[in-house]
Amino acid sequence: MFVSIAVDPGSEGRAKELADLLGQYGFEIVQRGLWESAFVSADTLGRLKRDLDKATDAFDRLRLFQFPLDGALVLTSLKEKKWRRIVARNSVAAPKPAPAAKKRR
Repeated sequence: MFVSIAVDPGSEGRAKELADLLGQYGFEIVQRGLWESAFVSADTLGRLKRDLDKATDAFDRLRLFQFPLDGALVLTSLKEKKWRRIVARNSVAAPKPAPAAKKRR
């Protein structure tokens, strides 16, 4: 799955720690504070979230964008040491079949 992580560290020291951790998991920096990887398994992502939780404090903010996860875009954020999750599903339903024509007798 594709995962993008936006990092807003509370300090320069923490920024270095998080950069090292994300690099260990194979993420590449695409711009300042934004890391991406297109090759993350669900198990690896679970371990990464635990490691990120251990490496951060209440002043750090993270936002993870995961796609596809069960056919949806999942936004997970860490703010003040609390994880929040938003699932964005496609709101456009499949077109309904046209009603069958009634037979006349």
